[in-house]
Amino acid sequence: MRRVAGGAFAFSVCLVALGFAVWGALALWYRLPAGPEIRAAAAVVWALLLLDAAATALRRSWGRAVVVIVVAGTGLFVWWSTVRPLNDRNWQPDLARTVRGTVDGDILTLTDVRNFEWRTETDFTPRWETRRYDLSQLVSLDLTADYWAGEAIAHTLVSFGFADGSQLMWSIEQRREVGEVYSVLEGFFKQAELIILAGDERDMVRIRTNVRSEDLRLYRLQVPQPIIRRTLLQYVADANELAERPRWYNTATTNCTTMVFRIARAVEPGIPLDSRVLLSGYFPDYAYDQGVLDRSLPFSALREKAKLSARARAADTEPSVAFSRAIRAGTPGIPAP
Repeated sequence: MRRVAGGAFAFSVCLVALGFAVWGALALWYRLPAGPEIRAAAAVVWALLLLDAAATALRRSWGRAVVVIVVAGTGLFVWWSTVRPLNDRNWQPDLARTVRGTVDGDILTLTDVRNFEWRTETDFTPRWETRRYDLSQLVSLDLTADYWAGEAIAHTLVSFGFADGSQLMWSIEQRREVGEVYSVLEGFFKQAELIILAGDERDMVRIRTNVRSEDLRLYRLQVPQPIIRRTLLQYVADANELAERPRWYNTATTNCTTMVFRIARAVEPGIPLDSRVLLSGYFPDYAYDQGVLDRSLPFSALREKAKLSARARAADTEPSVAFSRAIRAGTPGIPAP
């Protein structure tokens, strides 16, 4: 039994060393502040050191392997903790400003609400606006899923509707610098900061449907007005905090959908965790199973009726309120205007 236990422990040490070898090599390659040659050399040296520790553990010399893992790992994590997020970088124009909000009674004032006029991804008229919203006129909450990489992955956006037909859309995104390209793998390694955007729905939908030709689906959430108000105020509180204390985006744990789920849980703590929070393309399925989407249809039929991209392209030149109404036409759970 002692030999079996020793063998199992040695195997466990080996697995830890292999995990550190991969993670540390990628962290050094992506984030070490040096040229590609030095980053590559550091990653290789790290990987070889930890692979040797793994081999040492399998030879039952696991004591030496543990020492190597602890010492090397401590050094790596000390360095990793110094790689801090910032709010002051050369941001892409559409991610250049962070929204902030103040509340006075029922009046919400937001600064730097995005309202760009997009012609192409590189040809646009930038507009950052200060807008005021009457919280007593909140009437709806909608979830939009943007499919750009198959059915399992989607970008999640949330819209708050008001009695006058206006919509305020929120998007939680990776805040990229000029020239930086989104990478799923690099997003695990402090590639970019997190940003919470508030914008005109015509801006945030049109760039995705009419410029990038992505597949968007919109669902009306069946929740009472007090919950809608609390959710909006939670977005504002999180945006204000992020403007003061930047955070890293993370592909798995801090992204457009996990942050929406975190906000929802802050409002309603009993919401259960589900794997579909991580597989963001299936987040609407999860919302359907939780009973907050229209259930008069099977989800497969609801999903088809939720598709809005063709409607957005047809309403391309419409002003904001008319555009928002057009993309919702025929969506289950949303009454006709």
